[in-house]
Amino acid sequence: MSHSTYQRQWEEAQAGLTDLLEVEEEELLKKEKDRITAFQKLAVPYVKYIQIFRKLEQAYDQIVHPQKHRLLRHVLDGVMGRILEMKHGMVTLELSEFHYLDDVLSDMKLQPIDVEIPIPHYFVSENAKVLKEREKLLGMILAKLGPQDKADAKEEVKMTVEEAVRIVQIHERARQGRLRAKFMKDIRAQEERERLAATKGAPTMDQNVAASILQKLWRGYYQRKRAREAREQELIFLGMARVATKGRDNKKNTPQALAKKTEAQRRIVQDEYEREYQQSQVTIKDKLRKTEGPDMKERMQDQIRQWFIECRDRDGKFPDFPTEEEGGSMRIFEKKDPKQLELEEKLKDDEKNGKGKSGKGRKGSKDKKKETTKKAKDKNKKFKKNMKGKKKEDEDEGFTLPTSKFKDTIVEVEKSYNDVWKNRDESNNFQQKHDVELVKESLRGDVEEEVRKQVDELMREELKNLKMAVERDKGRKSKTGKKLKKKKGKKGGKKRRKRKREKDLTQDRTIESLYEELVLEGIIVRYPKVRLRDFEGDYSYLGTTLRQENIEPMPSLSDVRRVVTEYCILPLGSQTVHENCPNVKSVLIVGPRGTGKKSILNAICTETGANLFDLTATNIAGKYPGKSGLTMLLHLVFKVARQLQPSVIHIGDAEKTFLKKVMKHDTSEPRRLRTALPRQLRRLKAEDRVLVIGTCRQPYDAMMKPLSHAYQKILMIPRPDYASRFLLWHKIITKNGGRITPLLDISSLTKISDGYTPGQLVTTVTQVLTERRLRQLAKRPLTATEFVAPLARLDPIYKEEEEALKKWYEKTPLGKKRLRMIRTIQEDTGKKGKKGIKGKKTRGKKK
Repeated sequence: MSHSTYQRQWEEAQAGLTDLLEVEEEELLKKEKDRITAFQKLAVPYVKYIQIFRKLEQAYDQIVHPQKHRLLRHVLDGVMGRILEMKHGMVTLELSEFHYLDDVLSDMKLQPIDVEIPIPHYFVSENAKVLKEREKLLGMILAKLGPQDKADAKEEVKMTVEEAVRIVQIHERARQGRLRAKFMKDIRAQEERERLAATKGAPTMDQNVAASILQKLWRGYYQRKRAREAREQELIFLGMARVATKGRDNKKNTPQALAKKTEAQRRIVQDEYEREYQQSQVTIKDKLRKTEGPDMKERMQDQIRQWFIECRDRDGKFPDFPTEEEGGSMRIFEKKDPKQLELEEKLKDDEKNGKGKSGKGRKGSKDKKKETTKKAKDKNKKFKKNMKGKKKEDEDEGFTLPTSKFKDTIVEVEKSYNDVWKNRDESNNFQQKHDVELVKESLRGDVEEEVRKQVDELMREELKNLKMAVERDKGRKSKTGKKLKKKKGKKGGKKRRKRKREKDLTQDRTIESLYEELVLEGIIVRYPKVRLRDFEGDYSYLGTTLRQENIEPMPSLSDVRRVVTEYCILPLGSQTVHENCPNVKSVLIVGPRGTGKKSILNAICTETGANLFDLTATNIAGKYPGKSGLTMLLHLVFKVARQLQPSVIHIGDAEKTFLKKVMKHDTSEPRRLRTALPRQLRRLKAEDRVLVIGTCRQPYDAMMKPLSHAYQKILMIPRPDYASRFLLWHKIITKNGGRITPLLDISSLTKISDGYTPGQLVTTVTQVLTERRLRQLAKRPLTATEFVAPLARLDPIYKEEEEALKKWYEKTPLGKKRLRMIRTIQEDTGKKGKKGIKGKKTRGKKK
């Protein structure tokens, strides 16, 4: 696509943002009591924000103009953060991690793909060099260790030379027997053909009759072929069949492949323009220093000298020049409100009045401080008591849209877009390179600041000389130096009162050495590159209708993918979003075997370019023993994770950390991280892009309270439903080299594979599609019966296991709240129904 197309996308996104902000300002004032309408209030802007985010992400990825690129980044982060804020608001409203928007999509006439949250490409592309270096370092360290699969290597089968010779003889005789049998079969077939030809004799059919029969057969075959092709094209046009690609060369020439190629080329151009922009900033800044710097310096000196004279005429003495910490000469000429000026005048009057009563004033100030602290404590106590009662009142009053920390950034970007880019004529800038005039405007402030600092130093010296000259005339010594020292001493004292930091146990070591140690110990692990889009699953189309009937639906794999993107990938990928959005430090992924917990973990690391630390009980068993060893291990892990962020800390079989009862034969010390892990999670700050992810399949073995305290969010992955299994069969077969033909009944396969997980479907397909079977596909297409036998050998996930997980999830804090809310709704509807029945009976009696 062209520059104008992406520019148009940006314009549409900005227009949508202005409309949304206007609606939000109106809606924030209103409070909604009805839960369903309140959810609609949140869901509609949430969907609109996702649509805007999709446009902005594509525009940011493909717009090559470096100055537009920077502005787009700010608005992209703002919209991303707003989506997450809306998500957390929906969770507090519905008391569920999964939300079903099928009714909203039908009202807005959108498809599920229109609200799929994209993962920004810049998460990995902007740190590509760092990631390559880190991957190289990891490879070098792992090369020192040697091959890692020693435990998995098969044992060598020991046999004598006689046994080996005997086996070779058996196989050779079998081969010769097969060849002899094939040769004899061909001879018998030839003899049979000769015998039939001898009995029939010469052909008696006329040539014209034979030609007409051949024509009839050929025309029939040709018409059937044309009808079949027309039918296939019609199904592809209607979207009921997929385009069959034959061969590897055709895949490269498809429109999708060509579009990806142009996108990659635009990214290369983007990097080139960025380098040019950085170089031009240096050259233009130097020019501005040389050309405009002297004029700036002279103007500032004149202004400051004028201020000296005005202050001397007004107060009878020269003023004190503001320090660098106070802002220097910027403090003198900053624009002040009338209220600020009034406050400054009052403070001056108070200082004048309080000079005579310095001793009494101090004592009185101490007593006042004590009184104010007591009053504040009493107010806090009353506030805490009243808060419990007010919570219920607020809930009764209704729900509003959550206030945003990202609104200011979105408004700022909108303002700069309207001022600079909305009506800008770029007809001369076809290549979309940087604008020199805009660069000058942006750098002029920096140059002015540099010049101001130089002028401030000169004017301080000049003011000092002036004061000394005046004092010489009066015969007094200046006391300005002492005052400055006293002030600095006080500030230093305040800094010391700060809260104590955590002790650094490895002060004398570099991050590279710590990283190498963790790799050698097997704590930092190399993960396979998996994309989140590979976690295939269809949308849940009946979620809203089931919830309206107060039935809790199981989330689809598409819903799981969305929640993982919102809680894990988007905050880890962007620093500004992580610092300002509601912080999620830990996530627990629960599900039966083979549902894709590990693939989700690998996808999170791949999409964000994160380091993976493995703190599974079996992995850290015997490493860093004792209490001091555990503290050192966690210190190393969290220190390296903070320094090389984003980072993901994985704890496999997370339920074992909080087991009710440990088995005697378990030597891995599963409860080792029980107290230390929550303590480390509390120390994580908003600027630390570190996420702890636990995976487990038997959470009911663990104690609920400590488990739910350690993990903020609990996500349950269900078995795939019919629609998801249909997509999975299609994708897995094509990915492994198979071809989908009308002979392969995917619908029947989907039906019989109910209860099987994606991992089991993958093992089934890999067992069927061997190299030999792939070579036979041209002559013998795939059929559904081939997959039945391998699938039957695997044990499915039964409903009892899924029901056990569902019951356990209902006991989690959020699950309990959800159940309580459903019961209250049912009770309210029941009461309303009874009132309606009573009203009808009384009316009947009156009649």
